[in-house]
Amino acid sequence: MPLTIGIPREIAAQERRVATVPEVVEKLIKLGFEIAVESGAGEASNFSDEAYTKAGAKIIHTASALWSTADIIFKVRGPSTKEVGMMRPGGMLVSFIWPAQNPELLQQLAAKQATVLAMDCVPRISRAQKLDALSSMANIAGYRAVIEAAHQFGRFFTGQITAAGKVPPAKVFVIGAGVAGLAAIGTASGLGAIVRANDTRPEVGDQVKSMGGEFVPIDYQEEGAGTGGYAKLMSEGFQKAQREVFAKQAREVDIIITTALIPGKPAPKLITADMVESMKPGSVIVDMAAEQGGNCELTEPGEVVVKHGVTIIGYTDLPSRLARQSSTLYANNLLRLTEELCKTKDGIVLVKMEDEVLRGTTIIKEGHITWPAPVQTPPAPSEKPAKVVPPPAPKSPEATKSSQTSGLAVAAIFFGAALLFLLIGAYAPPAFLSHFTVFVLACFVGNMVVWNVTASLHTPLMSVTNAISSIIAIGALMQIAPPVIAHMDRPDVWIRSLALLGITFTAINMFGGFAVTRRMLSMFRK
Repeated sequence: MPLTIGIPREIAAQERRVATVPEVVEKLIKLGFEIAVESGAGEASNFSDEAYTKAGAKIIHTASALWSTADIIFKVRGPSTKEVGMMRPGGMLVSFIWPAQNPELLQQLAAKQATVLAMDCVPRISRAQKLDALSSMANIAGYRAVIEAAHQFGRFFTGQITAAGKVPPAKVFVIGAGVAGLAAIGTASGLGAIVRANDTRPEVGDQVKSMGGEFVPIDYQEEGAGTGGYAKLMSEGFQKAQREVFAKQAREVDIIITTALIPGKPAPKLITADMVESMKPGSVIVDMAAEQGGNCELTEPGEVVVKHGVTIIGYTDLPSRLARQSSTLYANNLLRLTEELCKTKDGIVLVKMEDEVLRGTTIIKEGHITWPAPVQTPPAPSEKPAKVVPPPAPKSPEATKSSQTSGLAVAAIFFGAALLFLLIGAYAPPAFLSHFTVFVLACFVGNMVVWNVTASLHTPLMSVTNAISSIIAIGALMQIAPPVIAHMDRPDVWIRSLALLGITFTAINMFGGFAVTRRMLSMFRK
């Protein structure tokens, strides 16, 4: 019998997202599941009950009925104590859980003999990118952070020169170049601001530049990459050098966006009260780490405050402020996870703990806490033995005989070609010899011109075809042009017509090739 996936209404304060959307409901039904949605679950994201019903979902009017009957619960925020109490014993829950910060919730779910998959614990490996809800939400949060900053900022982001005066471009400093930071860099750069960014991992400098920003390094050598692609807590020496750089940037820029987080620990304090006081009046700080305490000492989580003339935005619901988009991306992440759980497409899920993606995501299996997942260390590289170059093997009599035969064949071909040319020179008429000489030279010159052309801004094939077209055009122009010597005969009408036709087709080929190349290149331009 197929399982039922339940989509409850989110009850957390200021949470507007929903765990799935009508478009994804249809795909879940194709996997063999029945879908039940609590009435009003998608209203805050502009998804009506009618849209879910049309997609094939069943509307449940009370939360208790949904939680008690659904085999699998899809949620955005972790469940409250009341919701855990309504949960069906032995059921499955897929949600953001944050097990390191919520040990009591972990125990409550284990007591229900539940199987829990935490979307915040998806391994950050290539195969699991389609399930990476953290990256999906961070991308939206980075974009929204810039929009919130622009709303509070008192000027344009881009520089302008108008009849009413000159407006300088805004200067934006982004701390942290993870998914959220890169999204913020790209958005601010797209709005025309001068963007600078810093990260403890110097290797992300190229990514910052690719998004239109300038990487601001710290003059201190220390490895900043932690586990899972996150940054790690740095030494005191590095932090001192970092504070000096941040203090300088705070005096120069108009907007600071902070994204620094360390898994399982409070957000590091990177912007001090003195730095805030040194900023220009009207400046803005967007603290994207506010939910974990904030990167700024003066941040008040969930609030917008003004300190020393600087607006400090501490929203903890940035993805929820783009609820429809966030819900759609999160629903797609859950769909991909469901496809991993239900390979047979029969509405039955199977949590295979030997699968590294499912093992990392699963924090409780049938009431047994399995978090944290064991760290898989790569095998130590073994020392490569010295490469022994074997002595050349003596050639066998058969190989020697074969090489001699091929050499004789080549010599015979050259001898036959020489004899053929000798016969042609002895018996052919003089007019044929002159034409034949021109033909041989034309083949040689054509080969050198065509195959030696440099493939620049084109594919090699397009370069060769353009070279051939150029030779055809030159030959055709020589036939159309008046004779250089007065007594030479002009080509007849048919030859000139064919030459004109050749020029027409080669022109179409060459200009069409350039047009296609231009369109191909424009696909990679922003």
